[in-house]
Amino acid sequence: MDLKRFHRKPLLGILRGIAPEDLEPLFDCILGTGLEAVEITMNTEGAAGLIQSAVKRYGKHLMIGAGTVLNLKDLRLALRSGATFIVSPVVIPSVIRACVRQKIPVFPGALVPQDIYEAWQAGATMVKVFPAGCFGPAYFKELKGPFPKIELLACGGVRPENMTAYFRSGASAVAIGGSIFRKDWLRGKKFNLIRRKLQAYLAKLPAFPC
Repeated sequence: MDLKRFHRKPLLGILRGIAPEDLEPLFDCILGTGLEAVEITMNTEGAAGLIQSAVKRYGKHLMIGAGTVLNLKDLRLALRSGATFIVSPVVIPSVIRACVRQKIPVFPGALVPQDIYEAWQAGATMVKVFPAGCFGPAYFKELKGPFPKIELLACGGVRPENMTAYFRSGASAVAIGGSIFRKDWLRGKKFNLIRRKLQAYLAKLPAFPC
């Protein structure tokens, strides 16, 4: 993962439960919007194969990682499949340490200050504050008081109309998933709706220096 590139466009798409036949049209749709970073969650059926296929076909244009990595077995499988960054919903020290050793960007999930601090101390690239929507942008502003140097990624409850508030309150990046890559839209092949929703987020994304 090119972290400088991600900082310039700090929006992460979460793909969960996608079917193999949807991979190509979905990624073509994503490419057409300008989104540059996506994760495929490891609790998606056949996740390793999907990541491998996505990296082979789209890896030159997209930063592709693995999400919902819960143990070292998942981590090894994700990295063998070509994932260039790792995301977890919780703090798993062994996974963080392994990523740090291999210089793989890692985004562990945490909510309370203790876990956020421990994730950062362990070597997190950014700490994914999840579920962010439970407390909203104001929570990020409070966290940045004692933790001004900890980079935070907002995940859960981020919408086009509140995304700017998260950045203004101290978030370094935001993640979006189920509200865009909806199962009913994927089943119905409604990639035009996914494209339109993604474009709404990207239109609201603040401009960041190169």
